[in-house]
Formats: sequence, C-alpha cells, structure tokens
Amino acid sequence: MIRRRLPWALLAVLVLAQICYPLTAGATRAGLTTATVVLGYLLSVGHALLSRGTRTALALVAVATGGGFAVEALGVATGFPFGGYDYSGELGPQLAGVPLIIPLAWTWMAWPAWLTAVRLTATPAVGARRHAGRIALATVGLAAWDLFLDPQMVAEGYWRWRDATPALPGLPGVPASNYLGWLLFAVVLAATLRPLAGPAVDRTDRRDAPMFALYLWTYAASVLAHAVFLRLPASALWGGIGMAATAVPLAVALLRARRHARADRGTAEPAPSVDTMA
Repeated sequence: MIRRRLPWALLAVLVLAQICYPLTAGATRAGLTTATVVLGYLLSVGHALLSRGTRTALALVAVATGGGFAVEALGVATGFPFGGYDYSGELGPQLAGVPLIIPLAWTWMAWPAWLTAVRLTATPAVGARRHAGRIALATVGLAAWDLFLDPQMVAEGYWRWRDATPALPGLPGVPASNYLGWLLFAVVLAATLRPLAGPAVDRTDRRDAPMFALYLWTYAASVLAHAVFLRLPASALWGGIGMAATAVPLAVALLRARRHARADRGTAEPAPSVDTMA
C-alpha cells in the first residue's frame, strides 16, 4: 500500500509548494524553490526505488544526479556546453560553483521524462528503432522543460549569463546555446539511463501514474504560471510548444487507455441469468 500512496503524497505536497511559489517573493520564494526541487528529487528517486528497485534508483542517482553535477561544474568552469554563466548565492550551498540543488533538479525531471518516453514507445517496434525512439522522446521531454525553467530562474536572479546573445525571440537574457546544451546533455543522459532504467511496465499497470501526473502537471502549471502569474508570456509560449511534443501525446495515450479500460470492463460484465430476465 505504501508503494502506491507515498509517491502520490509527495506529489500532493510538491503541487502545493508550486502553487504557493508565485504568491511569495524574496527569500521565501527562494526557499520554496529549494523545497520544490528537493521534493521533486525525493519523488522521482523514491518512485524509481519503489517501482523498479534499488538498482534502478542508484542508476538514476548516478546518471542524472552525478551527471548533472558534472555537466554543471564543467559549464560554470568552461562555458561548455551551455554558454558562460554564473550562479548567485540564493540557491543555497555550492560546490565547484554549482548549487547543490541543481543536480537534484536534473534528476527530478529526467525520470518522468524517461517514463513518458517509455509509455509513448510501448509499440510492437523492437530493438534499435524502439531504443532510439525512447532516447529521442526523453531528450525532447527533458530539454523542453528548460524553455520554462531558464527564463524563470534568470528573472529571479538565481543565475546570470555572461553573454546572452543570440537569444530566442522573446526570451532575452538566455542564449540559444543554453538550449542546445540541454539537448546535448539530455541525449547523453537518456542514452546512458536506457539500459539501466529497469523494465517497462504493462500499459494496464498503474505504478507509473504518479510520474505521468507529475509530467503533465509540470507542463500545464508552467504554462499557466508563466502566462498569468510570473508575467513571462514568451516562455509560456515557447515552453508550451516545446513540451507539448511529449506532454500532449502522453495525455492522449492515457485518455485512450482509460477509455479502453472502461470498454473492457463493460464487455466483461456477465450476461443476465434466465432467472433475472424472468
């Protein structure tokens, strides 16, 4: 029972923290940012542990958390692969110039992005074609999130770019090289995680439902928050379009599965007996 309820409980607290975020400012908002990332990290790693086992959870931490720290430290030191940037001191303790919560953020969204890709490639395709499709979808699903994340965090002053040109239209302050860097690291992360992420589950198995809910909530809430509360309409548009590539097909797939399940339950009902008909 706890395996089913714990992820949902963490998700509920995470959603509450994110709802409070645009209603706060200053140090309170920075604290909520940290709390949200930690909650998301515990949710994703905890789900991997409960649904796939210790090996998968450790692999997720090694690949996403360890890899996330390594690429961020490289980026701060050299400017590759994202471009030159520096973190402020508002996100808590740092190591090698990287706030310790930043690798947790990579892990938080890497896992639901991967499971979304697995769900969308649950087809008869086999072998290299299916593997490539999963890696591509997980890459897009993770990297597109940064179309929301970076403009928001730069606006809050949590980090700054040394040279923010050229930038995407409507998104000043963040160089286009940053998004290319996200794509590059996301594909490396997904390709490394693929053989370590544990088995896919049957479509009728609901153990991954909290992660799908997290991914769809992140998408919908980000569009709403950026468009209305944070006054970042351009990132709402860019992120809404980019993340829709995976979020919309996921929503459609889940709705279809729900309709099919209802139809199957309807056809499985026993026919009325002769006595009942009489």
